[in-house]
Amino acid sequence: MPELREIYQEVILDHNKNPRNRRCPPEANRIAVGHNPLCGDKITLYLLVEDGVIRDVGYEGSGCAISTASASMMSEAVKGKTVEEAEALFCRFHALMMACPQGAENGRRVELGKLRAFAGVREFPIRVKCATLAWHTLEAALKNSGETVSTETGSE
Repeated sequence: MPELREIYQEVILDHNKNPRNRRCPPEANRIAVGHNPLCGDKITLYLLVEDGVIRDVGYEGSGCAISTASASMMSEAVKGKTVEEAEALFCRFHALMMACPQGAENGRRVELGKLRAFAGVREFPIRVKCATLAWHTLEAALKNSGETVSTETGSE
């Protein structure tokens, strides 16, 4: 298992050093803002949703290594997915971070793949908010709520 943990750490470090989709897609039609005041992480998430499919995704902001890697990996994971698939992925990732029993994806089996790299973050509860910020911001963008997401509002 130490070798697997090392691989996961490398994945997180790579996405922190070389974040994917860090940009503002000009055609974005859904925008959400998220903030983690404890760590100082901030994200603005942009989605282009057409016919129920996330056609493009991008984000801007600043944050710690875990927050940046999570936003990068989330953006790759949801691009091309339906809104329903992205919501199921959110549920599954959130269940992973909260150490919840499987099945939180409302009956849909959703594979996490590289996102499992964040399982080790659970050992550091204060860092869970860093890892989930982008995901809660995604949830707000999918709902098109227009509200700013904060990790200090009890959503974690």
